[in-house]
Amino acid sequence: MTTKAVALLSGGLDSTLAVKMMIEQGIEIFALNFTSVFCTCNSGGAHKGGCKSESKRVAEEFGIPIKVMLKGLDYMEVVRNAKHGYGKGINPCIDCRIYMFNIAKEYMKEVGASFIITGEVLGQRPMSQRMEAFRIVEKETGLAGCILRPLCAKHLPPTIAEQTGLVDREKLLNVSGRSRKEQMELAEELDINDYPCPSGGCLLTEKLFSKKVRDLLNNKKEVSKRDLSLLKTGRHFRHNGTKIIVGRDEADNIKLKALLEPGDTLVEPVGFAGPLALIPDNGGEGARAFAASLIVRYASGKAGGGTKLSATHGGGAVEFEAPLPATEEMISEARVC
Repeated sequence: MTTKAVALLSGGLDSTLAVKMMIEQGIEIFALNFTSVFCTCNSGGAHKGGCKSESKRVAEEFGIPIKVMLKGLDYMEVVRNAKHGYGKGINPCIDCRIYMFNIAKEYMKEVGASFIITGEVLGQRPMSQRMEAFRIVEKETGLAGCILRPLCAKHLPPTIAEQTGLVDREKLLNVSGRSRKEQMELAEELDINDYPCPSGGCLLTEKLFSKKVRDLLNNKKEVSKRDLSLLKTGRHFRHNGTKIIVGRDEADNIKLKALLEPGDTLVEPVGFAGPLALIPDNGGEGARAFAASLIVRYASGKAGGGTKLSATHGGGAVEFEAPLPATEEMISEARVC
């Protein structure tokens, strides 16, 4: 009877190697890929489709099935209430691993797998890839002895799969640390030549982006998909409790218009080049006036006193005189990121 395993496959170098090593040992692999709006690899369009595309490409190359899961709005509650704390930003790395392994555990039952494999390497990531972090994840998911990390297995206690002979421990590795020299050498040995995303990134680790996420969670109990999309667009301000988002460039302006919903207010320049400002859920005339002052400030000197702006709300538009540009003090006080 063939031994089955669920593999967390990001499409990066480490997870690709882990899967290949298990296939070499005759294990039947069922890949599981997680996508997120916070993954810095998820960009580039059809030809550079990020981690999801890479994981699918690897799965196709290896001839294994793959299931893609979106870390959706339920994941935002993990970010909001990180039991095991955050990294340098608002990244709940240990809680994130617990979230993914709990889903992998259910998938393991679904396909009749005996264990889970990952491309984790001891010491590679400061928060989630430590011995203590591994223990916490296994304890809280009930997966003690069921998570095999082929690249660093010899630094860890043998898993059940190794103890029972399902996997040959002697063919596993003892990689550790942040260097990927050993992985790249192994990739050459295993004829794995195309790994464009060797180390994925997460926006939640970035200091400035984390400010926007914290601001959102502190001011909104129920987060929507639109909220997450807005996090990655424009300059964010909060004026008397109201969120205001100002485009940085034409691409941002286009995105803000596309994300406009009934009840929002859109403020835009009339007759001069400048950014748009989106005020989710209206916010009233005070927010509109402040948004207008930001537009004039960021219009790079192309606007001046007497210039018109237009505010659209509820299907109707009204033109009004532009106020004086927002001062640096006003901007500093209201700026989120």
